[in-house]
Amino acid sequence: MRRATLITLMTCAICFGQNSTVYTIGDSTMAEQDVDKEYPGRGWGQMLQQFFVDEITVANRAVSGRSSRSYITENRWDSVYRILKPGDYVLIQFGHNDQKATDARRFSNPHTAYRYNLIHFVKQTREKGAIPILLTSISGRQFNDKGTLINTLETYPLETRLVAQEYNVAFIDVQYFSEKLEELYGPEKSKELHLHYRPGEIKFYPDGVEDNVHLSSKGATEIARIVATQIEQLNIPLADKVKL
Repeated sequence: MRRATLITLMTCAICFGQNSTVYTIGDSTMAEQDVDKEYPGRGWGQMLQQFFVDEITVANRAVSGRSSRSYITENRWDSVYRILKPGDYVLIQFGHNDQKATDARRFSNPHTAYRYNLIHFVKQTREKGAIPILLTSISGRQFNDKGTLINTLETYPLETRLVAQEYNVAFIDVQYFSEKLEELYGPEKSKELHLHYRPGEIKFYPDGVEDNVHLSSKGATEIARIVATQIEQLNIPLADKVKL
């Protein structure tokens, strides 16, 4: 009996001693961008590791151009689901590409398909003993001629909030906090958070670019900091692993 008890205690100790992995699934605003190439954009997921203690590993599985629909149909979610283990986390952030009504491979109605895709991620994450965290999409820099930041995300963030509430899922309203960030910087300075370059300024965009959605290194770091700050306030074990 004592031997069996000792083995059980040792097994539990190993289980609880396992390091957790934080998987991030989403689109290009979160995805890993190749630092060896001259593309200046960065996904906020690739900036997230610095805000956690060493025992936490961030595995950025976001992919540029993907929606909640295509992430599932291309079996990208299956590749994450198969390796999830108890104590892991999945940060779920879709919406930008789900809006593309002219692309049947990516579009999902916010009130039907998009909603059920989120529920699918949540339920399957929990099946593995891992913890899902739902995030609304980043706001992007869209000021009108009066200097007011406007919403371009339609009702996708609303559905994310509703699913989080209905299924009692940890939730981070990145749309709200990124709006505050854009407004803090203002219409002109907020260009620093995104890809704004004059003709000839960088080799990758010889003719210049004004991209108000994708993030610069600075913008990606700021969003990652926001996410980490909000995780620290959630009632989950990962909150104790944040390093700000």
